[in-house]
Formats: sequence, C-alpha cells, structure tokens
Amino acid sequence: MRFTYAESMIEPSFYLPLARAVEDAGYDTMVVPDSICYPAESESVYPFNEDGSREFLEDKPFIEPFTLIPAMGAVTERLRFLTFVLKLPVRHPILVAKQATSTAVMTGNRLLLGVGTSPWREDYEVLGVPFARRGARMDEAVDIVRRLSAGGYVEHHGEAYDFPALKIAPVPSEPLPILIGGHGEAALRRAARVGDGWLHGGGAHDDLGAMLERLETLRAEYGRSAAPFETHVISLDGFSIEGARRLEDLGVTDAIVGFRLPYVAGPDTESLEAKIDALRRFADSVIAPLR
Repeated sequence: MRFTYAESMIEPSFYLPLARAVEDAGYDTMVVPDSICYPAESESVYPFNEDGSREFLEDKPFIEPFTLIPAMGAVTERLRFLTFVLKLPVRHPILVAKQATSTAVMTGNRLLLGVGTSPWREDYEVLGVPFARRGARMDEAVDIVRRLSAGGYVEHHGEAYDFPALKIAPVPSEPLPILIGGHGEAALRRAARVGDGWLHGGGAHDDLGAMLERLETLRAEYGRSAAPFETHVISLDGFSIEGARRLEDLGVTDAIVGFRLPYVAGPDTESLEAKIDALRRFADSVIAPLR
C-alpha cells in the first residue's frame, strides 16, 4: 500500500517545505488540486461535500498545478505529484500536453496527470468552451495528450479538435501516466478503457467497493486487466493499519490521506509546523509499520 498526501488551499509559501517533509516522512505521492476562478454568481453544485455548497472556495489560494509542481519537484527527489484533478475539457489539449510533458521532464517523470470534467458549468462559460458534449471532448483530449506526450508527429481530426501534423519537444523518457477521476458510469468506463488509473473523490465504503468491482469488470471487458493500473482512494480506512490492509484487499494501490477538513469557509489558520507534525505522526504510526 502506498500513501498519497492531500493538502490544498493553504498559504502558498507552505508548499515547498511541506513537499520536503512529505517525502522525508515516507509518503509516495502528493496531490495538487486545480481551480480556475470563482464566479460572483453560480448555480452549480459541488459534488464532493454534503450540501453541495461552494462558499468554502472563496478567496482560497490555488496555485496553478503546472507552476507549483516543478517548484516542489526542485526541492524533492522521489516524491510524485498528482493533479487531483486537472479540469481537462475546459483546456485545449495541445497546451495541456505541452505543460504536462514539460513538467514531467523537469521532475524526472514524477508527474501523474489526474484529469476529470469540471463540476462548474461556469468554468466552461468563462473560457468559451461548450458545456454540452463535454464527455466526448474529454475523450478526445485524453487521446491527444497521450499521443503528443509519446513524441513524434500527431495529427487529429475530431468533433471538438482539428489540427494538422505537429509534435512537441521535449517529451518525458517514460510514458506520461493519465489517471481518470469521477464516480459516474461514464468516468469509470473512461478510466477502464484509456486510463492508467482511477481517482476516487470520497464517499461510503460500500460505494467504493462497488466502484472498484465495476472497474475490474470493465477493464476485463476492454481487455486491459493485465495493464498497470493505480487506484487512489479517499477512505476512512486509509487512516489505520487495519483499514489500509482492507483497502489493499479490495485492490486499492494508494490511500489518500489529509489531516484538515477542506470544506470550511474562511482562511486556513493551521500553522506549517502543525501540518508537518500531523503528517509525521501518521507516517510513524501507519506508514512505517506497513513497510
């Protein structure tokens, strides 16, 4: 079992010392969230907190992932970085491919590109991207990013994107892992069909087990059961030795753990020292005994 450290919407100067502490404590990966803007008015519902409210996001600092990850990569050697999740359909995939490959190169293949659709209709509207057919747009974008990141000329003529043969350089020396986030059937099918892994946003344990079973079934249908596949999940079981073993028995490869509730309005008042103490205590009590 590997462990992924989650922290977000914090004082920007905390990130580099946190990344060093996370690596030193024995975590394998650190998540980096993505948020583009905060509209003054919104009718969208956030799917991963109990009441669907978005007020906890107002005035929270989000550093753009492809800016933050290379900075943290420069002060670490082993730690991987997972975008959780990059809102892919609102961005042009050629630009994402350029940003992701550059980041992967600069971090020595330590980028995991976690992607998903944005829950905010406003993200699409302010960027001039159609909200309709966002799933099809997502499928095209994943295909384009994967092919461009592998090197060589790529040509694409699809429903959402159309461009002549082109290539980008440099590209990473190893394939860029693309992990798919989402709990719906379309997201699970996409992860099983084209993903190098799946990202779970939290929820009931029984739901998690059902989704993992569905992924296994779908991967078999697509003939991908033998392909490497990571599952990063948020579960209370990830916070104990016994629970981590239960997750491992379900086929989970990576447990995501964080030590602060992010869905709270207002600024984060926890000190850097308190954050480092919490992640170290967990590493000593759970991660180390499982190694």
